[in-house]
Amino acid sequence: MKQFYIIDFDSTFTQVEALDELARISLKKHPDREAIYKKIEDLTNLAMEGKLSFRESLSSRIQLLAANRNHLKQLITRLKKKISLSFSRNKNFFKKHTDTILIVSGGFKEFIVPVVLPYYIRKENIYANTFIFDKDDQIIGYDDMNPLSKEGGKVTLLKELNLPGDIYGIGDGHSDFQLKEFGMIKKFYAFTENIERKTVAEKADHVTPSFDEFLYVNKLPRAISYPKNRILCLVIGDVPDLAIQTLKKDGFSIRHKTSFEEKYVTNVGMMLLANGERLDDTKLERAIKLKTIGYLGNIKQKLSHELCTDMGIVVFDDPKNNPRNAEFIAKRMIEFINKGHTYLSSNFPNLQLPRMENAHRLIHIHKNIPGIMAQINQVFAHHNMNIAGQFLMTNAQIRYVITDVNTEYDKQVLKDLKQIDHTIKFRILY
Repeated sequence: MKQFYIIDFDSTFTQVEALDELARISLKKHPDREAIYKKIEDLTNLAMEGKLSFRESLSSRIQLLAANRNHLKQLITRLKKKISLSFSRNKNFFKKHTDTILIVSGGFKEFIVPVVLPYYIRKENIYANTFIFDKDDQIIGYDDMNPLSKEGGKVTLLKELNLPGDIYGIGDGHSDFQLKEFGMIKKFYAFTENIERKTVAEKADHVTPSFDEFLYVNKLPRAISYPKNRILCLVIGDVPDLAIQTLKKDGFSIRHKTSFEEKYVTNVGMMLLANGERLDDTKLERAIKLKTIGYLGNIKQKLSHELCTDMGIVVFDDPKNNPRNAEFIAKRMIEFINKGHTYLSSNFPNLQLPRMENAHRLIHIHKNIPGIMAQINQVFAHHNMNIAGQFLMTNAQIRYVITDVNTEYDKQVLKDLKQIDHTIKFRILY
């Protein structure tokens, strides 16, 4: 049985609401623009939360826009730069599932089609409203016979389509949830990467903070092996907001605390500490999921470098405590999690590599003991792995190995690599 994926456009496929953006373009020189922007945004939110009928919201917004075809061209350029990050990095998924992905939106084809076509989505699989223009190319209305212009329009459309298979819906609004409410889809995933509407999220089968998360829980091919929203990043102390926002923007789950609370010890994956903060060994040695620590100052005598190295925790600090570069350490942590880079680490051998396309990147950290590299490569040979590249860096305590392999392989190889003696940490990067 086929699996179909119904994806919303505004605040899901894109980071923004298109009509809100169109208003900011068309009303740029209007003296009351700020008040009108606010009114349009309020009308959008009321409809998305199910507090106002979609048709009433849509009609009111169109009347306020004062937009034309030239404004739409500007909007399309802007929207192409506002694709949701997790959708953008999973372009290959769309390429492989072009037959079964549908964009279903209360937005308008005039701007949706040119934005989603580069993602291998078929034009005939894009369902949306259409504008009506006057002779001067001004938008004066929309086709009110289109079911998507009406309340419950997505439900009506799916009834008409009668797709032969299991259907999964992804969106941020009330109209997306209605598909599940009326039994039109198997599961509804509330997409919260850009905005979380609590009235929608609490009704969802699953809250998905990113498209990576959706692909992960459904065991579908994805750009990264493990969704970053599942990696807990603990921020401790007086850390600049820019550093926190840098980590949050990349998709990590952030908790900002004044101390390393016991409840986070076993689950924390990343830590960013303000200058002057300390980490005691008793908690650190139990943080078995911790992958990297960033320190906004000189880390000397604030935590044990040796223990971090023994545990395979990559440490980045700023000995000069440069206040002009608040996001520098956060970016180093991100580069390690995303690409495996240890460049400028204070305890790991420095390694910086280009991303390898059409490959999976495996990271193996082990004690610096002779013979382990031979065992690693024996595992690859046993499973007939096609190795695209392999890189090794060492220091007195550990060896850090990155191997890029062909995407097709027996998953037993992952278990075998973890079980090699003296392995400290192993993970699939992407």
